[in-house]
Amino acid sequence: MRLRITFSKSGPLTYTSHLDLMRVWERALRRAGLPLAYSGGFNPRAKLQLAAALPLGHTGEAEVLDVWLEAGAGERGRGGEEGVAEALAAVLPDGLQVRQVRRVDEKEPALPTQVTAAEYLVTVEWGEPADEVEARIERLLAAAELPQERRGRRYDLRPLIERLWLEWAGEGKIVLGMQLAAREGATARPEAVLEVLGMGGAFARFHRLRLLTVECSRL
Repeated sequence: MRLRITFSKSGPLTYTSHLDLMRVWERALRRAGLPLAYSGGFNPRAKLQLAAALPLGHTGEAEVLDVWLEAGAGERGRGGEEGVAEALAAVLPDGLQVRQVRRVDEKEPALPTQVTAAEYLVTVEWGEPADEVEARIERLLAAAELPQERRGRRYDLRPLIERLWLEWAGEGKIVLGMQLAAREGATARPEAVLEVLGMGGAFARFHRLRLLTVECSRL
């Protein structure tokens, strides 16, 4: 049985690493009394798969985790996926909140392969008026290429920025909206976008709103 859990991550768990987050989920699922399915071999592991790792220090509104349970798990509690959500709500630590639990086809492709883009809201401490920020955005979007380097490898950031807009400006802060490619081997980081906007040195908070699939729909 394969369940897809949509959840938010914030507060105390903002600076929890990907590996630690997976351990938190495994412990919570066990405490909820859910019969986790495990891989075979000499070192069996719980069958959990996150759609896309959330960078350290980022918060997330609709993160997605696939969980494999042994047959019959969906009948616990008040029944079906609602029972699973209630069982998890009782044991999850502060900073994790279940938004939705639904059953998906066992034969569906691996969760990370379905993700094509991610949408962010980035709050930046920045004092420029809105028209000047929008001028920066227009220059970026008009660029033919944006050469960058990460971990010793050069790449062009421009085709990875699918959308970029000013959501709000005022009181010494701005909020930028970004839709960035998040495919295997073609992933853009919101920090890199701030760098090319000339805002790389400013304090910023990163919040991932949702993940998109090839059909441009939520997972």
